[in-house]
Order: sequence, then C-alpha cells, then structure tokens
Amino acid sequence: MPVTPDQQAEIDELRSQTKPTLRAVSPGMEKHLYVAHDVLDHGFVRVVDYMGDDEAICQAARVSYGKGTKSVQNDEGLIRYLMRHWHSTPFEMCEVKLHVKLPVFVARQWIRHRTANVNEYSARYSILDREFYIPRAEDLAAQSVINNQGRGETLSGDQAEQVLRYLKDDANRAYDHYEDMISEVDADGNAKQGLARELARMNLPANIYTQWYWKVDLHNLFHFLRLRADSHAQYEIRVYADAICEVVKDWVPAAYGAFEDYRLGGANLSGKAVECVRKMVAGEKVTQETSGMSKGEWREFMGVVEG
Repeated sequence: MPVTPDQQAEIDELRSQTKPTLRAVSPGMEKHLYVAHDVLDHGFVRVVDYMGDDEAICQAARVSYGKGTKSVQNDEGLIRYLMRHWHSTPFEMCEVKLHVKLPVFVARQWIRHRTANVNEYSARYSILDREFYIPRAEDLAAQSVINNQGRGETLSGDQAEQVLRYLKDDANRAYDHYEDMISEVDADGNAKQGLARELARMNLPANIYTQWYWKVDLHNLFHFLRLRADSHAQYEIRVYADAICEVVKDWVPAAYGAFEDYRLGGANLSGKAVECVRKMVAGEKVTQETSGMSKGEWREFMGVVEG
C-alpha cells in the first residue's frame, strides 16, 4: 500500500490542526499539505512544508516589502517576463519540502538533480518493507531501435507474462534471503547472529521502494519538472513529475502558467534552426541536407515544427 495506517493517522492529525501565522500562505497549496498523492503501485508524493507564493516571487524581483504588488495582472506579467528572460533568482525565494516514496532505480535517476536537500530512509538502521515496483503489462516495452535509453514497442502475450513472472519471483526471492540473513532465529527456531542490515541490503533489487524528504527551491524544481515531465522522460519518473506538477499548479498558479507556456510547451531553437524557420516563412524549401543539421537534430527540429 502507498501509505501505511500509521502514516495516514499522522496525516489526518496534522490536517486537523490549524495554526495562526503571519507568513505568506498559498490557499492552493494548503489543500495539498500533508496529503499523499498515489504514484505507481506503492509510491506517493506529499507536501510536508512550503515557503512563499506568487507574490513572494514578485516581492523578491522588486526587492519590496509587504505584498509589494500593484495588481494581480501586473504580478503575472512580471512573472512571465522573469520566466521569458531566464531570470531565475526570484523563483528561488519559494521552496517546498516533499516526502516521496519511490523505487530505488527511480531514486537513482532523481538524485542526479543535485540542487536539493535530501534525507533518505536508511536501510542501515531500519528494515525495508516487502514492496516492489511491478510494471503494468502495458508498460512493458522492448528496447527502442532509435533511442538507446528509451523504449520501443510494447511486449505482449507470453513474453510479457514471463517478464512479469521474473520480476515478481526474483524480487520476492531476494527479499526472502534478505529476511533470512538479518533474522536472529534460524529455520529450526534456534538463536543465531543476524547479518548486519547494512550488508544484507546489498541483496535487494533496484525495484524495492525507498523513501526520502526532498527540499528544493522553485527555480530548481522547475528545472527538474522541465526534464522529468517531458514526454521523453522514463515513464516511472515522469509520473512523479506529473503528480508534482499538479501540486505546483495550485501552489504558484501564475509562475506555473509561465513555466508551462515557456518551458513545458515551448522549444529552444539553435541558430541553424532559427535560420531554417526564417527560410520556411519566406517560402523557401529546406531539407535536412541544406539545413546544416545532423539527422538527429533535423528529426527533433521537425518534431517541433510539425508538432
């Protein structure tokens, strides 16, 4: 299960409390505070704490005090200007702390974003639960013949069933051995020395679930989402990014709107690509051979142009 009964009880208790504060509060984020949003089969994302809102971004940009705003429309225009011209510092004034439960192999991708503060559940001190990510049959795919780090056609029939059987059997077998190694009682009920947890954990597969607290500012969170909410990102991390997008959309609606327009929905063009666009607008015929681009660059460029 994504959330244990104890965790749910803690969430319910926290959400039942209200505390007066003078700091900026985002009504949209308040509804997400502490709530666990399910991801994959056993994972979740939940907001533990946050700081700032759309007004805080504008306040920092203007270096003002109080609300520091003229109007909602002016603030939105300023935020769009900041996003459009890559002025990142004002967005760093907002921060969020997330509690994430995710498979270890997803965590290894995620940790590549080194601009956050992370504290992970320690398998040196605690025992990991018997929870493994097992993909849905429709998410099993062959290796892409175009992209070395992507997926191709979906597996089906006996092959898909065999893969799922391997994943389930291997994960459970590894966990059985993990339990046996750390156990202080043998199969006959006699006392024995259990292997140190820090050593026994090395036998666990990469699809076992871990948990961490991840604190990041909005600028670096947008960078994470730009890469991981992209359609080319691996599905298993993309669904986490998608869940976070829904939270950020409610937290800082003006900033997220600008991010969605200029980053998620926008495209960066090289000098060669811009020149090709100008020629196309002028009515000239442009091909990959005359563009000066490689086949890969041309394919990506046409993907932007043709949609």
